[in-house]
Amino acid sequence: MKKEVKEKVLLVGCQLDEDDLRFQYSMEELEELTETAQGAVLAILSQKRDRIHPGTYIGKGKVEELAALEEQFEPDIIIFNGELSPSQIRNLSKELDARVIDRTQLILDIFAQRARSREGKLQVELAQLQYLLPRLIGQGTSLSRLGGGIGTRGPGETKLESDRRHIHRRIDDIKKQLQTIVEHRERYRERRKKNKSFQVALVGYTNAGKSTLFNRMSIADSHEENQLFATLDPMTRKMSLPSGYFTLLTDTVGFIQDLPTSLIAAFRSTLEEVKEADLLLHVVDSSNPDYHQHEDTVQSLLKDLEMDKLPQLTVYNKRDISHADFVPDSEADHIMISALNSEDRKELLVRIEGIVKKQMNSYHVVVPASEGKNISRFKNETITSHLEFLEDSQSYEIEGHHLEDHQISGIIKKFQKQKGRK
Repeated sequence: MKKEVKEKVLLVGCQLDEDDLRFQYSMEELEELTETAQGAVLAILSQKRDRIHPGTYIGKGKVEELAALEEQFEPDIIIFNGELSPSQIRNLSKELDARVIDRTQLILDIFAQRARSREGKLQVELAQLQYLLPRLIGQGTSLSRLGGGIGTRGPGETKLESDRRHIHRRIDDIKKQLQTIVEHRERYRERRKKNKSFQVALVGYTNAGKSTLFNRMSIADSHEENQLFATLDPMTRKMSLPSGYFTLLTDTVGFIQDLPTSLIAAFRSTLEEVKEADLLLHVVDSSNPDYHQHEDTVQSLLKDLEMDKLPQLTVYNKRDISHADFVPDSEADHIMISALNSEDRKELLVRIEGIVKKQMNSYHVVVPASEGKNISRFKNETITSHLEFLEDSQSYEIEGHHLEDHQISGIIKKFQKQKGRK
């Protein structure tokens, strides 16, 4: 197997009013993102400013310093820790020889490498084209720099030199294809609603351990890697609770701070799945020194998506390697686990079952033994806490909890009426 050659990268950051620690974490995250995109960071240049320079992002003196660093390290690419305007890219490209991209383009590149479903690939292409369109105008010869490497990979690199009409047509075409996929999912979701299953969704900052947990708690095979954005396509599988009751578990793309709204829109499908959830499991990496900022980022994005009112259980993951300064949020309903520890996962399932029960109605019925099919449905479609065979009446006494709008409600009412008549 041919070893992948890493591109040589310089990173550039501009610190505005945030504190030193937050800026440091932000630059470390940019470095992690670069490594995920198969880049090797050679040097980091940063500057403190009151505001972003409108023409070159960093000040003129720093641009000269960057040009000197470029001469020394001969990088393939220079990545800025913020979103560059088309004019900033143009101005910087005049002063520098290496390709200049920003954080958004880097994230898009990772998305391009990792999307596997047809929908995921289409969404990446749409986001790339929408991002690049204003940056293609008047670039002229600098377009020749879009020949490959970080920031240009994936479906979005096709014929970027062609005219804007072609790109507009392609954007319209992708939107139509995505609409068809959305309609198909709507039908699938309606079917799921009809058969009403309790839905649990994993949300959290990228690399918090959601896919590791998903793979071990569900009957599934989601992509699992210690890299940012390892999962891009929404995946839903069955998850069995201790009582044997089946719920649906959805894994989602990792959230990240300062994620441009265009990228959230591009991955709306994953987040649409989350909107249907009855419970959110907010997975937090307790080993990350910036865990608190990660929690805030997720909560802020959930609020933007109008999903902050959904019931939530905070799952502090990686407790075995948690950070020395880690303190759980005492106000949040939380549990500390290691996704790799089977006892911890069992404890989490017990907690989930307790939350599920709170959202259900309790019931008590007596069902004749001849009603085998319905007895089986009670076992599978409700959480049964008591099931006893009554020999004198040749029937089963069943107690448990059920979802109010599930089809089983009608059957429960039927047996409760029969019991009442007796």
